[in-house]
Amino acid sequence: MTSMTTSALLRRPVLRLRRMPKLDRAAFAMVGLLLLTVAFGPLLAPYDPYHVDLGQAMLPPGAEHWLGTDSSGRDVLSRVLYGARPTILGSLCAVGLSALIGVTVASLAALAPRWVDDAIMRICDIALSLPIMVMALGISVALGPSLRSAIIAMVLSWWPSFTRLARAEIRTTMTSTYVESAVITGVSRWRLMTRHVLPNSLDSVYVQVTLEIGGATLIMAGLSFIGAGAQPPSAEWGAMVESGSRFLTSAWWTAVVPGAVITLTALAFALAGDALRARTSGREVM
Repeated sequence: MTSMTTSALLRRPVLRLRRMPKLDRAAFAMVGLLLLTVAFGPLLAPYDPYHVDLGQAMLPPGAEHWLGTDSSGRDVLSRVLYGARPTILGSLCAVGLSALIGVTVASLAALAPRWVDDAIMRICDIALSLPIMVMALGISVALGPSLRSAIIAMVLSWWPSFTRLARAEIRTTMTSTYVESAVITGVSRWRLMTRHVLPNSLDSVYVQVTLEIGGATLIMAGLSFIGAGAQPPSAEWGAMVESGSRFLTSAWWTAVVPGAVITLTALAFALAGDALRARTSGREVM
């Protein structure tokens, strides 16, 4: 009986995956592949991504170097595999920390007096009136160009959007019947928030996190491309595109390959987030 129950539990996610549209399945498969690359990419790299060999410079894709080499003779495939960590992991950290700060601030705003709530929301409105890329660029340059500065800049630029989203969900949840019943029974405001409100208010935040990872990857790579993020010779996708763009006509693979990986990553997370939003909003997935 136990084995049958375990088997049924294992089959359930597989059946759900089969009922998903092919495009959604492809998106989740791509996201899974990207996360595996973050975890095991360096182990799969055939060469040292930082080994300079000018005698092997600008080699086109072939049997020895599947994606060619760059102007310093470094293997492009190895650098792409290593670059998954700073680019994707940096984006995950930036979005995750932004969501954590946003949910925390929104929760405190809901528990605080009304004037504190209004003040926090006005601060968010002011921050959201500025383009995220412009804010992130300014903060990253002020802190000193580096991958860490880019992550901090993105967090400082992104948390207001998560605060506004979480605050809207919390406000809706607090009008629910079961929350009002909990208030009547004398539940403390802190217990009410942590046990009743927050667990039922975060679905939209989870979906938004998935959607924003793709955009964060583009911003992370963009900051590195213009020199405000990861610095050479770092194997970061945006920095690779910047260095390869100088040789676009003679060695197109040095810029096109990391650029294509950035595009596919952003697209995969966007499609996966849209699929999650469709399921959490109750729409039927055909």
